[in-house]
Amino acid sequence: MVRHEINFSELWQKLPWKKLRRNLFRLQTRLFKAIRENDRVRARNLQKLILKSSAARLLSVRRVTQLNAGKRTPGVDGQKSLNFKQRFALAKRLLTANKWSHSKLREVQIPKKDGTTRTLKVPTMADRAWQCLVKYAIEPAHEALFHAKSYGFRPGRSAHDAQKVLFTNLSAHANGINKRILELDIEKCFDRINHSAIMERVIAPQAIKLGLWKCLKAGVNPEFPEQGTPQGGVVSPLLANIALNGIEDIHSSIRYADDMVFILKPNDNAEFILLRVEQFLAERGLKTKVSKTKLVRSIDGFDFLGWNFKVQNNGKFRCVPSEDNYRTFINKIKKIVKNSNIGAREKAEKLAPLVRGWRNYHKYCKMSGSKFSLWRTAYATFKRFNRKERKLDRYKTRELLLKAFPAVPYAENRFVNVKGDKSPYDGDTVYWSKRNSKLYTDFTSKCLKRQNQSCGYCGLKFMSDEKVQLHHIDGNHDNWTVQNLLAIHQSCHDYIHMGKTGKV
Repeated sequence: MVRHEINFSELWQKLPWKKLRRNLFRLQTRLFKAIRENDRVRARNLQKLILKSSAARLLSVRRVTQLNAGKRTPGVDGQKSLNFKQRFALAKRLLTANKWSHSKLREVQIPKKDGTTRTLKVPTMADRAWQCLVKYAIEPAHEALFHAKSYGFRPGRSAHDAQKVLFTNLSAHANGINKRILELDIEKCFDRINHSAIMERVIAPQAIKLGLWKCLKAGVNPEFPEQGTPQGGVVSPLLANIALNGIEDIHSSIRYADDMVFILKPNDNAEFILLRVEQFLAERGLKTKVSKTKLVRSIDGFDFLGWNFKVQNNGKFRCVPSEDNYRTFINKIKKIVKNSNIGAREKAEKLAPLVRGWRNYHKYCKMSGSKFSLWRTAYATFKRFNRKERKLDRYKTRELLLKAFPAVPYAENRFVNVKGDKSPYDGDTVYWSKRNSKLYTDFTSKCLKRQNQSCGYCGLKFMSDEKVQLHHIDGNHDNWTVQNLLAIHQSCHDYIHMGKTGKV
């Protein structure tokens, strides 16, 4: 009798991912609507369904092993990746999500720009999958309740939404020249947030609350056993958002995770607003950082989310990259350009995504006619390439330079805000797929329009939960004709190439 070994790679690839995504999304939209209708009993039952569903369990494992940026980061068990057999085993293990025992966290010190460090606490692969599963079950419930002016770590919202709100409130039409800005900095928010304050507000079955409690306790500082949510966990940003939700009601404000600014009119009492903020934070075990909490005039300018916002003396509003953001970016460029261990072509390949990403982030700022156009940086790079490599003439160097510094069109203050308190879980796939397609430019935008905002591989509409990538049909990455390109999900792109290599 001949035994045939199970091909787990093929089984994983052939799973009905399109159907699984639809099943999970359907449950999440039902949960969102139940909370909006204040039906907590139905919401609790739907959360239990999500936790038990094979769709949510398999998608959780896929997200932490394939899609997340830190997928190769090991926890205390040292495991950096899972093979396909282990992925199926983990999905089966998640059936016991209600009785989950959370492992300890691996601590990694991350340097901050002020010279200090912050501690990143990394869970194991299995714990990350459990946290992802729990997030699938509780995020839609809280999305139905979150404030419309909260933009950080939320599906369908971004820093550009916050940027646009500031433009709307500080433009000449809004009499921005007479307004003041209260910049608020919460001292060690993720390290000091009270566990009880989080658990009182989480909408989840009691067994999951107990699991989250264990998760919080796994990453505590011995000095503060009742405080802190571990930075590095999948569910940590959501828990912080849950605890801080409602601070926006104190006064007109914009919040991005634990960063926020209040917009004050001439007659608004800044001291009273700050007092109410401090009372709100004290209930959650937090306080403001005095050295970084300040009141400034709009004409003096202020930094927020990597941008500098300022109302000029003529009343015109301007937004440009902040000096810190620009300097950090330029230092990264210099580090690559001055690296003597790699050639100009490899340098250009490393520079391209860095420059494109920076320009995309700042594409709604004023970028022309200033140092932010990167003309001087590009020229210095040209001279170094041309001087250091004799095989390159000026024409070949110019080709490399165009590759290293890709152009990204900018449109000052032209970003379109998300409507009110809309959420991707509201089921309005037409609105969200069209909105998502507008976030891309050039080839991606053309493909999305041709494909009616649907993935060219699985046919599902593009939402905000996964990046859009371009696939070259003939495999030639130098062939950028529109007919040779497909806009597809990041995961779909993985599966196309997994079919060729057997790995992902």
